Amino acid sequence: QVQLVESGGGLVQPGGSLRLSCAASGSIFSINAMGWYRQAPGKQRELVATKTNTGTTNYADSVKGRFTVSVDNAKKTAYLQMNSLKPEDTALYYCSASLVVSPVTYPRVYWGQGTQVTVSS
Repeated sequence: QVQLVESGGGLVQPGGSLRLSCAASGSIFSINAMGWYRQAPGKQRELVATKTNTGTTNYADSVKGRFTVSVDNAKKTAYLQMNSLKPEDTALYYCSASLVVSPVTYPRVYWGQGTQVTVSS
């Protein structure tokens, strides 16, 4: 069974930085992509940043130039480095991964439980 476990959230002042981590565990044959989504109270879940196994990255316009997504395939871990944080970045951040669990199965998307990021003075 595949699990994604996020860590690194917390309370930070505007202008500060945080680094989120997401470790994938279980029976994993290959990773197609990993990334991050977020959901603020009263809003829909939205893409923050993703990175594919070919190195292609995709960022929400609101975080470009401030956030950086990376993936360590050997550790099956994704990271989100968040700099110059703003109060509007406050949300529950979810890790997402497109994984293949065996050579004969299709990719499936898995989700973590989320880690809270609060940006406030």
